[in-house]
Amino acid sequence: MQTRTLPVVDKVLKSLQEFVRLESAGGLILMMAAVLALAIANSPFASYYTAWLDLPLAIKIGTFGIAKPLLLWINDGLMAVFFFLVGMELKREVVEGHLSSLRKASLPAFAALGGMLAPAAVYTAFNWGDPVAMRGWAIPTATDIAFALGVLSLLGKRVPTALKAFLLSVAIFDDIGAIVVIAIFYTAEMSTLSLVMAAALILGLTCLNRLGVTRPAAYFLIGIPLWMAVLKSGVHATLAGVVLAMFIPLRVPQTSRSSPGPTSLLRHLEHTLHPWVAFGILPVFAFANAGVSIEGLSIADTLHPVPLGIVTGLFLGKQIGILAMCWLAIWLGMASLPDGVSWWQLHGTALLCGIGFTMSLFIASLAFDQGGTAFLGLERLGILIGTFVSGLLGYIVLRMTLNNRAKAI
Repeated sequence: MQTRTLPVVDKVLKSLQEFVRLESAGGLILMMAAVLALAIANSPFASYYTAWLDLPLAIKIGTFGIAKPLLLWINDGLMAVFFFLVGMELKREVVEGHLSSLRKASLPAFAALGGMLAPAAVYTAFNWGDPVAMRGWAIPTATDIAFALGVLSLLGKRVPTALKAFLLSVAIFDDIGAIVVIAIFYTAEMSTLSLVMAAALILGLTCLNRLGVTRPAAYFLIGIPLWMAVLKSGVHATLAGVVLAMFIPLRVPQTSRSSPGPTSLLRHLEHTLHPWVAFGILPVFAFANAGVSIEGLSIADTLHPVPLGIVTGLFLGKQIGILAMCWLAIWLGMASLPDGVSWWQLHGTALLCGIGFTMSLFIASLAFDQGGTAFLGLERLGILIGTFVSGLLGYIVLRMTLNNRAKAI
């Protein structure tokens, strides 16, 4: 019996290690892209940086056309590919991964819930009464898994696998929450015709899935028009990536299992896209969105309720919410601490969850930039400060507690 289960365990651990390796390296590149954007935005080349982001690009077929500046092509187009990858990871983890059972999913689910509610409450406390500022309540609720794992990777092999799996699982639930928030709270005035077209295309995806079609081209031929329909509908276009991912087959069809080397289409696409997203799309997004000019800003500006709410939400709200809900889940008997993980190590991981960066910048673009009500970049400055403080202190706490663990061993 033991010899039959070991290959399955090894396969799961190998997949996790490969994911963490890619995400960690991608997180380090994200840091470099953010630093580069900040440097250029505060240099004599700042005007060229702004002109690049405002570069108009259009696709037109007959009377139908989409015209946007480059920044929105990145935020609406490239990020749809990122959300497509996120959607596939969600589906795989829920069907057969770390979230496939209630017991496995309980602790990270409680942690993610606390990690969204507490930061939102903190931000709201700072900005209550300002309807424009309140549009950004969801900014500090996000966690950047690539950046967080990038910081975790700096600690090397001392980090237990269970702790990495916990961080990954919390981030997955966090992504689910972000998808729901974007769909409900950051949707513009909707077009009925475009929604009907999107529904028809989703029906087509359903048919492909039910028929067991495993050719990626068939899904993309429907997925690209789906993105266009969702973009025109008023619902944020990136959600089309998540919808498409839900219909990509995970399991190998019965007729293919006897053929040599059958592979899951979802696993194949996930494996193919992951490096492109980690080393291409996310760094480009970071470079396009992290360029905050600090010229003319003072310390008093950082005490504005918007950046102060974001920094406090990411740093204090995340760790308090995650630890409180983890304690509640364990006290209720619904979960237990991961094997070999202490409360101090859980605290350090909760601090790393305050690294909002990519998703926080993305939500900020929906809340302020695209609505023409940006607070002169203060919201992005708050994200960068909150991310830096959370990452630095999370690293320090984990380094101290993991060193103690190593000495105890």
